[in-house]
Amino acid sequence: MNIMLACAAGMSTSLVVSKMRQAAESQGKDYKIWAVDQGQVASEIGNFDVLLLGPQIRHMERKLVQTVNGAAPVAVINPMAYGRCDGAAVLRQAEELVANK
Repeated sequence: MNIMLACAAGMSTSLVVSKMRQAAESQGKDYKIWAVDQGQVASEIGNFDVLLLGPQIRHMERKLVQTVNGAAPVAVINPMAYGRCDGAAVLRQAEELVANK
């Protein structure tokens, strides 16, 4: 699975991405997980199976859902999991979104 995170500058989610990669590896899952600036989402369409948004750009959700146009599920990362850098919880959120697509 390819999981892309978007945030204001593509950097604030780097710790969450790192924790998600660790969680995926510990579960034996070979996922590609990366973060980009919100302005790069359109150029990445087709490269990701799910798009997770940092809570700080939740106001962009409607616009990014339109940008993705059904190519993949889009959701705001659970703020509690994001704040705690709980990679396993954010990974579960991504998996559930794809499973319920």
